[in-house]
Amino acid sequence: MRRRLDRDLYEYAVILEREADGGCVVTVPVLPGCVSQGDTRTEALANIQEAIDVYIADCRVAGDPVPQEDSLEYVELTTGTR
Repeated sequence: MRRRLDRDLYEYAVILEREADGGCVVTVPVLPGCVSQGDTRTEALANIQEAIDVYIADCRVAGDPVPQEDSLEYVELTTGTR
């Protein structure tokens, strides 16, 4: 997900999880506590963008560094009996 904020470009991986009622919860692992939700995937992604904007603004106001992701890796597993 890419966001343009005051000439800085930030890219964060997000995790979307479906809820039993059909809605989505979305988190940003590198931004602790940055969580949002929506009734649809599209709404959840729009809401997390707003949450990321607020998170980054709070970092700047506090004088804290804005967290950056170094890399994103996936692990592939094949399960079976041993």
